[in-house]
Amino acid sequence: MNTKVLLSLVVLMCSFYGFSQRGVRIGYVDMEYILENVEEYRDASEQLNAKAQKWKQEIELKQSVVDQMKKDLMAEKVLLTDELITEREEEIQILEKEMLDYQQDRFGPQGDLVLQKQLLIQPIQDQVFNEVQKIGANKRYDFIFDKSADVVMLYSEKRHDISDLVLREIARTRKVSASNKKQDQQNRLEQFQAEEEEAEEEISDALKDRQEKAATAQEEREKAAEEKRAEQLKLREERKKAYEERRKKLLEEREAKRQAKLEERKKAQEQQKDSIQN
Repeated sequence: MNTKVLLSLVVLMCSFYGFSQRGVRIGYVDMEYILENVEEYRDASEQLNAKAQKWKQEIELKQSVVDQMKKDLMAEKVLLTDELITEREEEIQILEKEMLDYQQDRFGPQGDLVLQKQLLIQPIQDQVFNEVQKIGANKRYDFIFDKSADVVMLYSEKRHDISDLVLREIARTRKVSASNKKQDQQNRLEQFQAEEEEAEEEISDALKDRQEKAATAQEEREKAAEEKRAEQLKLREERKKAYEERRKKLLEEREAKRQAKLEERKKAQEQQKDSIQN
């Protein structure tokens, strides 16, 4: 156990000794149980979980774009110059960093998910604190603990659990000022949703712009690669044509030489025949 827990236990033991003459009245609340039974918190948590799922999909989409660009670069590397390869690698690094930064902004220790969870929990915690103060004063409790806090509760009888009492008091207090609190919570939720929708629109626009730029860059790369392939094919055809012309010329020269030799041989034979006759 850490120093904070030990110090808390020492203070409790001293307090118990001081109250031993008249008996100590103790209670505790289970904050997790209370949160699970507050309808507004459950609804907002479901909305937040839906947003978190959407954020995950956006991250996966960004990752798929980066992965595809890496595959395309590997496939086209043999056709690209060193300068183009460096440029493509830098573009991939920029997109990958943007994806990691976005992931940190959404799911990091100081990200939107953690901060918005705190935003949802804080109003409920304030209500629990206020009701615990009232219950403690009205029912003369000496100590009321939070079961989920740092103080380790090794054992406690159920009769000391006042979580349901806190929930009932919260419900009763809400009924007294239901319209005002409901309107305030609705305004908070609408503001939360409006801010999220605005942020999502900005992110969607930025993502769409990035995707359009990436698609344009991809088309340009494909066009450049296609032009380079066409140029290589043209050079190959020109070389092939030149080779065929040289080959044809050589064959013609060989044929001309062969015909010349045949003519010479024929003339020689005719001359020899004439000399024999004479």
